[in-house]
Amino acid sequence: MDDHKALKKLLSRGEDTTERAVKTRHELLDRVTTELRAHEKIEEDILYPALKEHPKAKDIVLEGYQEHHVADLLIKELHETDVTDERWGAKFKVLTEGIEHHIEEEEGDMFKKARDIFSTAELNELGERMEALKERVLAAK
Repeated sequence: MDDHKALKKLLSRGEDTTERAVKTRHELLDRVTTELRAHEKIEEDILYPALKEHPKAKDIVLEGYQEHHVADLLIKELHETDVTDERWGAKFKVLTEGIEHHIEEEEGDMFKKARDIFSTAELNELGERMEALKERVLAAK
């Protein structure tokens, strides 16, 4: 959930930029890309596979994978679009809305299902594995 808060804060900064904020937009997109990729990695390598084994969580996990895919496509397009292009802000807004929706679903339905499926000890172990992987991913960047 800390990653979610950090991403939401970063994304909100992008909504306030204009075509003139060239340096800010570049730095912001690079940071969002790094944070999002690290977060997706820990979810896709650890959390989602663990949850997907349980029938009552499978659908939301499959949806989560697709939401990551859409976010990745938008990130790619943002990197390919000049930050002074009027479409850049619209693309960033769509990315923001998609990620916010994804976060709401994870923190609501997915995390509730995880608490129903796993014991506190199992959740703590998953969390520790996710944090360790995130540190490795960010260190390798």
